[in-house]
Amino acid sequence: MPRQKDVLTTGEVAKICNVAPRTVSKWFDSGQLRGYRIPGSKDRRIPLNALIRFMKQHHIPLDGLRSGQTRVLIVDSDRQIVETLNGVLTEQANYDTHTAASGFSAGVECEKFRPHVLLLDVHLKDVDAIELCRAVKDNPDLQLTKVIAMSNKLTDGQAHQLLTKGFDGYLRKPFNVRQVIEQVEDAIAVVY
Repeated sequence: MPRQKDVLTTGEVAKICNVAPRTVSKWFDSGQLRGYRIPGSKDRRIPLNALIRFMKQHHIPLDGLRSGQTRVLIVDSDRQIVETLNGVLTEQANYDTHTAASGFSAGVECEKFRPHVLLLDVHLKDVDAIELCRAVKDNPDLQLTKVIAMSNKLTDGQAHQLLTKGFDGYLRKPFNVRQVIEQVEDAIAVVY
């Protein structure tokens, strides 16, 4: 979303607030979020200043306004993987990325950053990755966050098992940049 945009669609507002587009429509229809309908259409438009006012009233973090970019949280204890992914996803895919090296810091970052996608190394020492995935999925503020497992030790059976435990996808290390970008794009395509 370009920064100079004054009026947003419900889909853009949903991405900024990290909620489903239907939720934005409900806010609009109930009168909580001010905007207007396109004449001769059911499409809604929300002025940026009305969105900011609404977000402040409801204590929605304004972080999403910094960018309408896809937000990706990279969680891995391997510093080299984190730095490589962070650089590539920021420069080549224009994602807004944050990083964490432990399960605890991942939880803190999820609450603050509200990522669209969480790339999670399933072999972190301080947390059970399946429990962390479940905690993300159970959090109403993170219900749309997609969790993608990363590992260099997964068999095909174990990788498929993760999908039944709540993960939205998996990447087998070593992976190339194209695979990572495709996984992120596939994950968010379901939401938006």
